[in-house]
Amino acid sequence: MRKVFEALTSVFRKHHGILTEEQYRQIAEKHTTLLEDSDTIFILLQASGYPIEQDNAGDYRLKTCFTPYREQRYCVVDIETNGSKPGTSQVIEIGAVMVEKGKVIDRLETFVECAFLPEYITKITGIEPTDLKGAPTRRAALTQLRQFMGDAVFVAHNASFDHSFLNASFSRFGLGEIGNPVLCTIELAKRTFESERYGLGYLIDFLSIEAATHHRAYSDAVCAAKVMEKSFETLPEYVKTTDDLLQFSKSSKKERRVKNSEERKVKSEA
Repeated sequence: MRKVFEALTSVFRKHHGILTEEQYRQIAEKHTTLLEDSDTIFILLQASGYPIEQDNAGDYRLKTCFTPYREQRYCVVDIETNGSKPGTSQVIEIGAVMVEKGKVIDRLETFVECAFLPEYITKITGIEPTDLKGAPTRRAALTQLRQFMGDAVFVAHNASFDHSFLNASFSRFGLGEIGNPVLCTIELAKRTFESERYGLGYLIDFLSIEAATHHRAYSDAVCAAKVMEKSFETLPEYVKTTDDLLQFSKSSKKERRVKNSEERKVKSEA
């Protein structure tokens, strides 16, 4: 499904967020190996968290292209694991906050059942083996997170790790790939404010963020949400929609200069 997510997003952006039924069908059927028809693929896309919808005219819309970034729902996630590779390690704690209009509107915090916890992980996180006994199973905890995320934007500090680890874990337990758009608060921070370093531990001190315990999933998720809000304070004016934000977070300096120049030109002609 990854190829479908990427191909659809690319074409949606070229067509200002709207595709005809025929355009959608061609992409959906071209970039998937599934035997299902395009209608079934649409259901699978929505179940995966990909923010697609169909309007009354039958056209398909990518919701992030129309949602103002301040009105978007962001699921800020952090995980603790008992190792670095999802093939040989597992999630041991999940923390997530749902943010909308600058406020936390929901939260998720859970340990995950685990039979093996290296001592060095306990030293880093403070999580003890006894904390994980009787906790929800991996399938149960991951299913809970899948339902919690909905089609919100997936946000994490160093998102490539959390997203790739969870994506592999979801697939392993039959929950499919994560189709939610991804926003990395490290990448966003680097484009919005100056700091010597951008690791979460450093930014907690640099931005005077009140944190309960660093290297605990829920606390780090809350801190990552605050880094995101800090970045929102200095976004350029041309960032209006959620998709603008997502593209900005991955943009080069040259791309940002061009966008700023275009924005100034529009203002001068108004």
